[in-house]
Amino acid sequence: MNQLTIELPPNISIEEAQLLLAVKLFETGKLSLGQAAKLAGYSKRTFIELLGKMEVPVINYPAEELEQEINL
Repeated sequence: MNQLTIELPPNISIEEAQLLLAVKLFETGKLSLGQAAKLAGYSKRTFIELLGKMEVPVINYPAEELEQEINL
């Protein structure tokens, strides 16, 4: 596993930085839901709830593909 060391501003906690990094890596498809939840230090269920609060979709299904599926 890779390790990253950074200095955070005093107003950002380690936990917040881990959560934000995990959310972004999940959102961009770099991590699975389980991997992102683990990185953030939460259960999958709690991580899904946090994603909802941050308005990040858990399932990213493009509208065009959804429309094609409906029309089959």
